[in-house]
Amino acid sequence: MRYVSTRSKAPAKGFSSVLLEGLAQDGGLYTPEEYPQISAKELSLMRTMNYPQLANAVLGKFIDDIHAGDLRELINATYTKENFASDKIVPIKHLEENLYLLDLCQGPTLAFKDMALQFLGRLFEYSLAKSGQSLTILGATSGDTGSSAEYAMRARKGVRVFMLSPLGRMSEFQKKQMYTLQDENIFNIAIKGTFDDCQDIVKAINEDAKFKRQYKIGAVNSINWARIAAQVVYYFWGYFRATNSNDERVMFSVPTGNFGNILAGYVAKQMGLPVEKLILATNENNVLEEFFENGTYRPRVGQEVHATSSPSMDISKASNFERYIFDIVDRNPKRMAELWEGLKSAGFFDLGSEEIEKVRASGFVAGSSTHADRVAMIRSMYEKYRVLVDPHTADGIHTGLKFREKNIPLVCLETAQPAKFAATIRESIGQEPELPKSFKELEKLPERFVSFEPDLEKIKHYIATAV
Repeated sequence: MRYVSTRSKAPAKGFSSVLLEGLAQDGGLYTPEEYPQISAKELSLMRTMNYPQLANAVLGKFIDDIHAGDLRELINATYTKENFASDKIVPIKHLEENLYLLDLCQGPTLAFKDMALQFLGRLFEYSLAKSGQSLTILGATSGDTGSSAEYAMRARKGVRVFMLSPLGRMSEFQKKQMYTLQDENIFNIAIKGTFDDCQDIVKAINEDAKFKRQYKIGAVNSINWARIAAQVVYYFWGYFRATNSNDERVMFSVPTGNFGNILAGYVAKQMGLPVEKLILATNENNVLEEFFENGTYRPRVGQEVHATSSPSMDISKASNFERYIFDIVDRNPKRMAELWEGLKSAGFFDLGSEEIEKVRASGFVAGSSTHADRVAMIRSMYEKYRVLVDPHTADGIHTGLKFREKNIPLVCLETAQPAKFAATIRESIGQEPELPKSFKELEKLPERFVSFEPDLEKIKHYIATAV
């Protein structure tokens, strides 16, 4: 399995190389030369597997330069009852006929990002030990990626983490999860701006080849292909638990900001998983809804980016979107250059009519919610099913129900536990969400972070000094 850059100017590499490199040297994102295919026989065998076995079967398609026995050990050490609160790893709630909630938030930080990042922590440590290298992880978070990455990487040998987050734009719980960590290899950087400011700085540093090489910069957010690969697994898992046979098709509704979570569903579909539709759910920052409606991609800037009650989706520039567009333009480097130059110079691009038809054929539909919609959905879920969901999951359910089709199972992805967004939960049902025992002491712990304006050179100086 070889991986190529979406900008087509970097050499193809194996999995272990792209794992440590993160963003390609040409500024592009690595993606498989071809998506591996799952045969009907393999799909039948997968239906009977537990989660670690399924993860091994799926990830083995993407990772062929790590010894099979070592890969199995890494997977088995990751997906345990101790890490994910049950032997099932990913429970599924059957709400009513053909309506399911896939519970991805039982990991250490109560967010779906744990599903991939707990595995990546072990992958990094393993690969660095094999090569005798060290790595400086640089990432940007709008809420959940930061804490999931830091909890996965804390105390890992050979790894340092510098995580940029937008000051004042995360929930109190998310902020406390990150900023109270005292591990010496964790560095929190609060940026006085938006998530997009954070992400722009991360991309700019990755595009500085000399700096990246000197300080051994890698990525742990969904820029890193390994994150996407690990998330593909739970689409297969959800499909098998919402169906009785492989002749059935399903719809997945996915809250998304950076397009990484739903991209994993797209990859599963490309591999042969019987997916009828991928329902993209966003909030007031509905750039992707606009794109899937009319083929125009126009990221918002500055004050156009709303601070909402689903803050992990307050993202305007969806970095993983580039991987999807790469496929839509048939991986044509000239067309990719045209689109990204238009994005840079004019702030948007429009697809041509044939490209729009490819988008429509790819299985996506999209919608958005308002704060009032999310509050109403949280209340409705609690009253109807006695199930409490967070505002991001509420957005996914709200949008999923809009596109629901008769006789086709709808699987809504639950992306975070409600305790992380207490203010919205109080507004919705008039009471506090239950706080997990392990996090009841967070409010008492001291915070440890530095704060900067979105100044690239100052951030680079801080990293260079800290390393």
